[in-house]
Amino acid sequence: MPRAALVSEKSMFENIREDLRTYEGKLSAQGFWAMVTYRFGRWRYGVRPALLRKPLSFAYRLLKTVTQVMAGIDLPCEAVVGRRFRIDHFGGVIVSGDAVFGDDCVIRNGVTIGLRRRDEPGSPVIGNRVDIGTGAKVLGPIHIGDDVVIGANAVVIRDVPAGSIAVGIPARIIARKGYTQGVSFQDAPQPAVIPNSASETAELLVALQLSI
Repeated sequence: MPRAALVSEKSMFENIREDLRTYEGKLSAQGFWAMVTYRFGRWRYGVRPALLRKPLSFAYRLLKTVTQVMAGIDLPCEAVVGRRFRIDHFGGVIVSGDAVFGDDCVIRNGVTIGLRRRDEPGSPVIGNRVDIGTGAKVLGPIHIGDDVVIGANAVVIRDVPAGSIAVGIPARIIARKGYTQGVSFQDAPQPAVIPNSASETAELLVALQLSI
């Protein structure tokens, strides 16, 4: 998924208004604070001349620090984030600066999206309508397809095809029969693979409950 394809052509204020609708108008939502800071950080890149941009860059760094401390969310403006991005349940959220998200993605508290190792460059490219559960880690230069659900506390270090479920440590990929791109997870067919242990059953149930 090309980075350019994910850059919104909307203005900063249009993006923020859409983000507020995504958060159901809740100005107090910490995830919304993070999105306002992110949108401002992206917008300042287009300010000319550079001399005028310097105080805006200082303001962005200050806002980012406040957001990190008050909300526990590290979402750098260097990352590429699509429309209607939602961070549920603030705290412990870390996104690498070279990560890419499509539209309508949801992440939760304790999620890390970033490098697999310090000496191995590259962060995940995540498609549209991806739902990432509490405490999940998605690491390395991998691709997560559209409509994927990643279960709570899963550790994903390899590509996940569109319409799949990823659960466990390391994550096991569970396909869904008859998956149709763009179909919401709630309406999609059941997994094609039957869990073969109690722990896998529990992990699958957690993943299924993410979108309810």
